[in-house]
Amino acid sequence: MTGVRLAIAGTGLLALVVGVLILSWPDATVGSLKILFGLYFLISGIVHVGRGLFTQGASGSSRVVNILLGVLLIVGGIVAIRNPSDTLAVLGMLIGISWIVEGVAGLVETAPDSSRWFGAVFGAIAVVTGVVVLFSPVESVTILVTIGGVFLVLSGIIQMAQAFMFGRGRSATLDTA
Repeated sequence: MTGVRLAIAGTGLLALVVGVLILSWPDATVGSLKILFGLYFLISGIVHVGRGLFTQGASGSSRVVNILLGVLLIVGGIVAIRNPSDTLAVLGMLIGISWIVEGVAGLVETAPDSSRWFGAVFGAIAVVTGVVVLFSPVESVTILVTIGGVFLVLSGIIQMAQAFMFGRGRSATLDTA
């Protein structure tokens, strides 16, 4: 349980830090956007695969969704880091699709404890942000940077709150069963 909390909190802290950096320097971020999101996707993907493999008590479908999402994020991260000359439009579409998938996974993966609401909020924010990015990847690079920064800050805050709430209420639920 502690390992899962630390993994969620670590991903949340990473998202928060990257989001604040993006919002602090939006113009300078455009050039390094591919690498920043690539690193976030890579690390987040590794955490999702770990959650899928090592979370005890999770349903089989929840574990599969985490592993598949993790693999998708790892591939997206590697592509973004290895091909910095790719267009921002391709990266924007990859980001949008990844956030939609991550949001759906967050909505589907409801924990049986008090952290489920944070997961649902995270999922809804990710889906909405992913759709916005998917439909306007090139038209507004500054908006993409701002949306990405805001999403990462919100995602980081919500994931850190989820990490602190993860597992709470589980023993009370088990005691009444």
